[in-house]
Amino acid sequence: MLKLICKTCNLEISEPLSELKDLNLINEKDGQDYIPRGFYLIQEETSYELLKGSIIINIKDLINSNRHSDSSRLNGCCGLDGCDGMNRVCLHDHEIGTEYSDCWRFHKVVLNPELVQLI
Repeated sequence: MLKLICKTCNLEISEPLSELKDLNLINEKDGQDYIPRGFYLIQEETSYELLKGSIIINIKDLINSNRHSDSSRLNGCCGLDGCDGMNRVCLHDHEIGTEYSDCWRFHKVVLNPELVQLI
């Protein structure tokens, strides 16, 4: 089991996690969890909104974090759409990643590999 930390302050920002090996458990239905709780997935290639090496987790596994203080990054109708840059920070206000929790998105947190580390 691994945990994620903020690279700037070493604060733990996730519950214990295991790597998701069974990709059949990924759920791409809008409004639902993309990845099961207790797992992480490493983005293998750069795509539209994800950097190669980004760490994807279930929103419920994120701890010791808050929404960004810049309200322009918190757009969405019923949650956060994630379209306006990183919207999650650790408790010490260091940017860590982007939450996608709006009704028209599948729900996940994508953590920036330059800002967080698996330990």
